[in-house]
Amino acid sequence: MSLPEHEGPASDAPETRAEAESAGLKWRWVPIRSLGPRHRGRIASHLAALDESDRYLRFGYPASEAQMSKYVDLLDFDHDEVFGIFNRRLELIAMAHLAHPTAAGTDTGERLSEFGVSVLPKARGRGFGGRLFEHAVLHARNRGVKTLLIHALSENTAMLKIARNAGARIERDGSESEAWVRLPPDSFVSHVEELVGQQAAELNYQMKRQAARVSGLLDTITEVRDNIRKTHSAAGE
Repeated sequence: MSLPEHEGPASDAPETRAEAESAGLKWRWVPIRSLGPRHRGRIASHLAALDESDRYLRFGYPASEAQMSKYVDLLDFDHDEVFGIFNRRLELIAMAHLAHPTAAGTDTGERLSEFGVSVLPKARGRGFGGRLFEHAVLHARNRGVKTLLIHALSENTAMLKIARNAGARIERDGSESEAWVRLPPDSFVSHVEELVGQQAAELNYQMKRQAARVSGLLDTITEVRDNIRKTHSAAGE
């Protein structure tokens, strides 16, 4: 499966923990949540918010609404992994797809996964692409994956920058490039790190859901109150 993706224009924001530490900056945690079949609607909305240029870099061609809809419908959440970052309004502002081809499809027979990412224009410049990449690396190595493959258009400098900073071996073939990242073996620490991150992200998501419900309730109360006032005013009370 080929997953050319787009993270947006390159910025000065640190994409990875290593970049932040080398720049003497504090590394801020970002909640990344696993997505499932019930999130297809949010994924579709996320992709629909990408403009034609973004879709070109995301899919390798200017995907139409119908083509993106088919992509969403064919997502295999049992076999692959899909991760996302939500804002306070529970809008999916960044997502990554970690596809797991069969080991038989590689030259060495080792487990290999393909990584792709997309970030909404309004959420770029915050390093979300790099955060999703690091999350995917952690998830993949904990499942015995030896190599992460990034297939991107050569003009997708932001994505290739993330791969290069991870020590990837990049092979360019005209308008397309492939980046190969060797992953370290899993460890007790890596498993604990993933587990804690998952639980924290789930708690963060549920808190956002509760906040959204309270906000919706308050909006409804305000609307009812305003309607009552208008009714009383029209009746001359």
